[in-house]
Amino acid sequence: MIGLSLGMAAFILIFQYISFEKSVNGFHANLPNLYRILLEVSFQGETHTWESVPPALGPLAKDKFPEVKSYCRVIAGSGNGVVTFEKENKKEPKSFREEKIVYADGNFFQVFSFGQQIGNANGIELPNTVAISKASAVKYFEQENPIGKVLTLNNQFGKTLYTVTSVYADFPANSDLQYDMVFSLQTLANPANLNGNSWASLESLDTQFIETYLLLNNTANYRSFESKLNEAKKKLRPEAEEIIRLQPMTSMHLPSSLSDYYRTSGNLKFIYILQGIAILILVIAWFNYINLSTASAMKRAKEVGIRKVNGATKAQLIRQFLGESLLMNLGAFMIALAMVNIIQKMYNELIGKNLSLSVLSENQLWLVGLLLLVVGSVGSGAYTSFALSSFKPSETLKGIFSKSDRGQLLRKSLVVFQFTISIILIASTLVLYRQLSYMQNEDLGVKIDQLVVLSGPEVIADTTIKTRTRAFRNELDQQAFVADQSMSGSVPSTWYNYSTGGFTKANPQPGDEKINYSIMYIDERFLPLYEIKILAGKNFTQEDCAKSFNTNDKMIVNERASKLLGFESADKAVGQLILTDGNKKYEITAVINDYHHQSLHKTIEPLIIYPMNNAHYFTVKISGDHIQENMKQLEKLYKQYFPGNPFEFFFVDENYNKQYKAEQQYGLIFTIASLLAIFIACLGLFGLASFTVEQRIKEIGIRKVLGASVFQISKLVSKDFLILVTISILIATPLSWYAMNQWLQGFPYRTEITWWIFGIAGMVAVLIALITVSSQAIKAAVSNPVESLRSE
Repeated sequence: MIGLSLGMAAFILIFQYISFEKSVNGFHANLPNLYRILLEVSFQGETHTWESVPPALGPLAKDKFPEVKSYCRVIAGSGNGVVTFEKENKKEPKSFREEKIVYADGNFFQVFSFGQQIGNANGIELPNTVAISKASAVKYFEQENPIGKVLTLNNQFGKTLYTVTSVYADFPANSDLQYDMVFSLQTLANPANLNGNSWASLESLDTQFIETYLLLNNTANYRSFESKLNEAKKKLRPEAEEIIRLQPMTSMHLPSSLSDYYRTSGNLKFIYILQGIAILILVIAWFNYINLSTASAMKRAKEVGIRKVNGATKAQLIRQFLGESLLMNLGAFMIALAMVNIIQKMYNELIGKNLSLSVLSENQLWLVGLLLLVVGSVGSGAYTSFALSSFKPSETLKGIFSKSDRGQLLRKSLVVFQFTISIILIASTLVLYRQLSYMQNEDLGVKIDQLVVLSGPEVIADTTIKTRTRAFRNELDQQAFVADQSMSGSVPSTWYNYSTGGFTKANPQPGDEKINYSIMYIDERFLPLYEIKILAGKNFTQEDCAKSFNTNDKMIVNERASKLLGFESADKAVGQLILTDGNKKYEITAVINDYHHQSLHKTIEPLIIYPMNNAHYFTVKISGDHIQENMKQLEKLYKQYFPGNPFEFFFVDENYNKQYKAEQQYGLIFTIASLLAIFIACLGLFGLASFTVEQRIKEIGIRKVLGASVFQISKLVSKDFLILVTISILIATPLSWYAMNQWLQGFPYRTEITWWIFGIAGMVAVLIALITVSSQAIKAAVSNPVESLRSE
């Protein structure tokens, strides 16, 4: 009962997560006809897709093709900034840095199915209007009616006032689109880049900064329509090599198959792995039940024989034992539900999601899970029922079945299967944590300890921002706990400023202009602060960083960019001129080492760095142990020089490790699964050991009378079980090695699978099995042999 309950509880909890992942975006009424436009390009044997497309692509598709019912464009991420509400009777305005805001077309809430609370559903069709979430309404306006109130947004597009026209329900957790504020896209409109409806209105397909969703008619075939779009593009813009792709919104979170290479926000491979783990744990529990039921059949053998002698048919016996089995499974299922309710809160905290049993009803997956539970329960019960009802009265009354080869082979096979799965899970968990440790401890080529990053000011009240920035930095240098500081547009553990192509050397080769380079801005103190090595050349000067972007003519590149630009070594790259697609020339002043700007999930990007005093981030190297006091002092200085801006910060090393959250969750799930599997397997082994001791109780008594020691008796009983565990190790080792080697191939930087991983997994299995079996063997060995020998 315990084994079945644990197996079912684990199955239900894992299926909650799977059901949630499969329900993402499933609530949109237009889901079957919604598609996201992607651009695809192939270069040097690799295919890449991205969701940022030219703004005119949506209007063009609607204007030229009857298949398109509507379109909706959004700008997410790049519009993030500081939102302020200034109340008349309050001196201190409410300001928050918002990371979940978006600019969208006026039909956003008609194309997507997000619940509206109050206000005008079409309220963001006009410029300078905004719709906000219910949570944002409470955050900024508390109990007041937000409709008609004015919010100020400060971001890269400047300072703009927006009138609140509607309040919508907070977006559900199972949505890929997560926005707290939806601003009118028409606020940014100009005829050249937003409202054009022809290919001629675009300078090139390189002007990509917007996501576009198409709502097709019910009769439209999206594959056929995709071909039409590409044919039209080819006729009107033959020089553009990008291919237009339509990604169904049903495949935007989880791809339709593992071979789907389009960008997604979920991990289908992990879902498949979870499904396998859930089913295997459940199967182990059922095998455990079959094993114990058939092993203890001797206790009911005489009952079966007597029933048959008194006229019971095989069908009657099957119904009886099947009924008992189903009741056992039903009881285990009820206990499993109680277990799930008890540990649900802790489980949700571990995986970072708010799940419950109701999640299972959000799609048809619960039917699959229920069917699997019913089939498994009936199957395991049916086998036991047929096995018990097949006894012959002439044999069962003598207990012959318990000694048959058939019964022993079944029990041994099930033990081997259970421990094989357990060892695979243990070895996989060790490999997973080894890879996680490798990524967290590998030399990044950059120093990230004791570095705190402050977000730069977005609210710029006047033209003195540069003066105040210089004063703030001078004040930082005066603080005893500040060892050094820098200003930059990007920092390690975050995105680059942007990426672009079009860079070539003086004598370019065909295709050079297609290479994409990541771009970031730094000041002259950035490289020394982060201890990034200069392989050749020299760092930017303070004078270089004081220049505007248009007058700057210098750049620093990393090793990879240097090689892609065609230079054999760092020394040969220094002093060379690089051309942009606008024919502007830049001199390479230095080549730096290839460092990991982001996690080890990604290969090191070719990087081009420009000098500029960009105040998007301040990096401060702090010393001393009084972190809280130091942060309070930093906050005081920040608010003194940048009033109206929220003080926000993060530590670089902590932000870096957040990128491995998925692997940490995987490791946790595998650890729990391994513990459950080995525990359930040991329950079966414990029962089998008890049964074996019971069957050999007289033999053990005689051996003890003849002088056998406790160790000898324990060895006698344990030997057969340890042989089974050894067979499991031999089977599990190559299987787990192959599975984890395939998993590691998805990482550009990965650890090695060493022999000791399987040695530890095997030793753990042997040790646990030995403890489980020996406990029963020792109990029998220390018992009084008189009790066992006088039983008859």
